[in-house]
Amino acid sequence: MRMTSTGLLCGAVAVVAMFLVTPCIAQQPQQPGTFPQTKQVLGLEGVKHNAMGTLTVQKGTLEFTSGKKKTDVPATSISDVVTDKDSQRAIGGVVGTISMFGPYGSGRFLSLFRTKIDTVTINYHDSSGALHGAVFTMPTGRAEEVKQDLLTEGAHTTIPTAPDATAPPAGTK
Repeated sequence: MRMTSTGLLCGAVAVVAMFLVTPCIAQQPQQPGTFPQTKQVLGLEGVKHNAMGTLTVQKGTLEFTSGKKKTDVPATSISDVVTDKDSQRAIGGVVGTISMFGPYGSGRFLSLFRTKIDTVTINYHDSSGALHGAVFTMPTGRAEEVKQDLLTEGAHTTIPTAPDATAPPAGTK
């Protein structure tokens, strides 16, 4: 039996498509109020600085889970939620630090490459009334969603959210 070039081409396309489609099928749908790939920069008790984990906002609490550590903050105890856009070095850690010693300023040049991130900063009161703060970073485009979820669950903010673009301007009929 002899294969034609069309048969080989169809077979090759089928194999390539199988490898491209498989990762898409394997991805789990994200639950509402769940924000994976979140870094708790500092502020939560019992969680190391710069810990990667999942931030969840539901049932009236902000929950950060990193490995076996889990910290809950009641949304009603959050007195301020502030969001911002920022950037971080694309090459960080030890490699990023060592690269700064590269010849002819090449390390400084590498530090110019940056990735965009969103930040969420919260102020909250613990059960004894003491004021605490926590800072989180996450992939771009997620911070406003976290803020909206927290406000829906009972948190407060000193900076109002952006007005709805579809709403008519104030003072118009």
